[in-house]
Amino acid sequence: MQRTRLSTLFSQAAQTVSQWIFNPWRRLSVAIISLLFGNFFAVAISATAGQTAEIDIVISGLLLLVAEFISWLFYRYSPRLRADRQPSPLRPRSYLIEMLNAFKLGMIYGLFVEAFKLGS
Repeated sequence: MQRTRLSTLFSQAAQTVSQWIFNPWRRLSVAIISLLFGNFFAVAISATAGQTAEIDIVISGLLLLVAEFISWLFYRYSPRLRADRQPSPLRPRSYLIEMLNAFKLGMIYGLFVEAFKLGS
């Protein structure tokens, strides 16, 4: 690929973001924001899908597929044991995959809370 101004801009932006998120505190804060956004998404989707009560099954099926796809992405690389019995991953997980997993956890938690609210 040629080194155009656009490709240089994208590569520099990706490098800047990866250097910014390399800090553990920033990485934790972005993970917490993803978790809270997943919770917000669950509350919003349950409120809008529950208004008409016509597409509840379709929405729940789509949410199940999204959650399973994110789980597949996150867990597809199993850790390998070294000679000293310490786990070492085949490839480290990317930050985007970790943030998607945090989003999924927040979404599932939010759906459970909504189910408990509706059941009481």
